[in-house]
Amino acid sequence: MDTAPAGGWSPRTVIAHFRDDEYLCMRAALERMLAEDDPEVRFIEGDDWEPGRNRTRDRRDQLLADFALQRQASISILRMLRPEDWRRMGHMPGMPPFTVESFVRGWVRHDDEHIAQLEAALGTTLDEVLERRSRIPVE
Repeated sequence: MDTAPAGGWSPRTVIAHFRDDEYLCMRAALERMLAEDDPEVRFIEGDDWEPGRNRTRDRRDQLLADFALQRQASISILRMLRPEDWRRMGHMPGMPPFTVESFVRGWVRHDDEHIAQLEAALGTTLDEVLERRSRIPVE
């Protein structure tokens, strides 16, 4: 969990990024886009975040549980969106405006990039992990 590829993050740090980005950046931007008219949203750059990130809950089980809780909160918001909510706008400095829909598509791409990082660092794919878990007997 703590071996980082050259110039990259360790799996532990990638999972911490998922957790922190969820509640500090992604959901905060989504909430502002739903509450305000065309807000300017900002995101924390990974290189700025990593050195000072909160490491008090850094065990793998804690990181995963915290991320699951944060992601569930985000999904709950997304599930209640009405068609007009998906068209609400936001913007970033120096960038063209974007909709909630396009923002969420970018969020999914961001997740895909970090899942690929985890797969490469751990030497296994998400599909392989899910396949193994599907064979575990449930009592």
